[in-house]
Parts: sequence; C-alpha cells; structure tokens
Amino acid sequence: DLHLSIRRQRQMCIRDRLRRHHPMQACRGIRGATTADANTDEAIYSATRDMLQELINVNGIDQEQVAAAYFTVTPDLNAAFPAAAARQLGWNEVALMCSTEIPVPDSLGHCIRVMILYNTEKSQKDLVNVYLKGTDVLRLRGVESNN
Repeated sequence: DLHLSIRRQRQMCIRDRLRRHHPMQACRGIRGATTADANTDEAIYSATRDMLQELINVNGIDQEQVAAAYFTVTPDLNAAFPAAAARQLGWNEVALMCSTEIPVPDSLGHCIRVMILYNTEKSQKDLVNVYLKGTDVLRLRGVESNN
C-alpha cells in the first residue's frame, strides 16, 4: 500500500508539473457571419474569405489548431459552397461542412455563417466573434422578446 501511495503521489507531481509548463487546451467555438452581395460563386467566396480572414486576424487563429468549421447559408445562396473559400485560404486538412439555415420569415438574406471549433488555451471570453456587413442584428434576434 505504501509503495502504491508513493507511486500515485509521484504521478500526480509529474502531472502537475506538465500542466504548469503545458496549459490544458479546450475546444472552443468561434462564430462569424457576413452577407454576400449576390448569389454568385465569387460573391460567396469573397464574403466568406473576408469573414474568415477577420476571424483569423482578431483571434490569432492557427490553422493547425482548427478542429472543424461548419458553414451555413440562407436558402437564397446556392451558387457555391462557402467551405471552398476556406480551402482557398489553405484550410485543406480541416474538416469542413456546409448546410442551409432554417428559412425563418423576415430573416437576414444572403447570409453566410460559420462556427469554427478551435483548440486553444484561451478562455471563451478571450475569443472574438465577428459579425460583418450588418449581421450583428443576428445576435439580437429572439432576445428582444425576453424583455
């Protein structure tokens, strides 16, 4: 029993030392949204690249730490997959997926959204979500009825 107890203490000590020198990472969600000027492949790619580049810049995103990116578009955008814009930025090893948003009446049109799953030591409050071209209204949708 004493030998087992010493072994456990030694393992805990090693684990504590590793944590101090290598902080634990967590998979965090970072959101972004923008709108495309038209339902064309170039408009969708351009808007998506701009949104991703802004997310990269403000959060210091290292592509190697991106676990996945999930893109959605409103039903009025069907000329191209926004994930292809991520490939154009070199995200060739990242898991990417696209789908269509729920067609909520009176919702913002030509909208592209992304949720990036990112492995980081940063806390959720230290990450910045990016809303471009008037998409900040998405954050308020549904909240106004809670007052």
